[in-house]
Amino acid sequence: MQNIKTCHGRWAIIVCVLSCFVTGSSGIELGTEADQFTVDGKPTFLFGISYYGALGAPQDFVLEDLDDMQSSGFNWIRTWATWGAFGNDVSAVDTEGRVRQPYFDRLRWLIAECDRRGTIVDVTLSRGEGVINVGKLETTEAHRQAVICLARELKTLRNWYLDLANENNIRGRGKKPKTLSFEALGDLYRAVKDIDPERLVTVSHVGDASEADLGRYLLDVGVDFLSPHRVRRPGCAEQTAEATRQCFSLMRKIGRIVPVHYQEPFRRDFNPSRFQPSADDFATDLKGSIDGGAAGWCFHNGDNRPADDGQPRRSFDMRKRRLFDQLDQEERKAIAATSRIIRKEALTRLSVENRHVQYHGD
Repeated sequence: MQNIKTCHGRWAIIVCVLSCFVTGSSGIELGTEADQFTVDGKPTFLFGISYYGALGAPQDFVLEDLDDMQSSGFNWIRTWATWGAFGNDVSAVDTEGRVRQPYFDRLRWLIAECDRRGTIVDVTLSRGEGVINVGKLETTEAHRQAVICLARELKTLRNWYLDLANENNIRGRGKKPKTLSFEALGDLYRAVKDIDPERLVTVSHVGDASEADLGRYLLDVGVDFLSPHRVRRPGCAEQTAEATRQCFSLMRKIGRIVPVHYQEPFRRDFNPSRFQPSADDFATDLKGSIDGGAAGWCFHNGDNRPADDGQPRRSFDMRKRRLFDQLDQEERKAIAATSRIIRKEALTRLSVENRHVQYHGD
């Protein structure tokens, strides 16, 4: 990798993923440059996996899962600071946004262990609903305190970013809305930046955002990158490349370009009677993300919603079985397929760049 003098376009971000198959590093720092993520200044595609309930898993489970993630080429995980499922609250902050032990220390340990391995961590907050209804932040002030707590307590670790409010455009049930106004999101964004100006911050959004919403995220809130959660239906994977291009087209029109990060695509057992994605769907979605110019993509997974006990619960509950022991056969095929895509494109570009270096006598 050190012999490559230049990297350009989408291939650059793929090439840098290759290091995940070889070795980890320590003290890494996440950043952005135009429409790409960077790790220690190098353009890097974030190829990741959902790991939502990590703070409730035994440490040996986590270490085994991280080993399997690295061998598959994953270089980031998504975990939650406000997570509770199946009667078990593992939130790192309490309902008032303050440190909640022992889970905050588990979050710190997880991020540090990922840092040692060269892995990026998504830390997500939510107002709470459904499977995550425990440990919720019920007020805007509690949400603000949680943001400040995370920014201050985890400031020295540079390998994580913050999702201020998962799927903020989806309104909650009952009297209290789940959503935060764009003004409130902007205040939260500034609260982070006042403490840690270089910390990356996003807000995830369900669906393909309109030009008006994109403008508010980019200009009013100021997010460092976009995190769209695209639709989940048959044929959606084939639409990802064009949806990504359209998103960039709108950003150019608005006048600000940031990375597009698919941190939560479709998953199995979400609504299997309507759409039960195959390994081919996952591979197509990843390839479409890359072709469209996205900066990151996630292998999403979660509980079996139609089942009374939610089994397999996958990343939503890992108290009794670690994530990789809960994946079904099709998911294992999907991981193998997406891993091959990352490897193939990285190795192909590496070969091209090496020939370019030799040709120019460098």
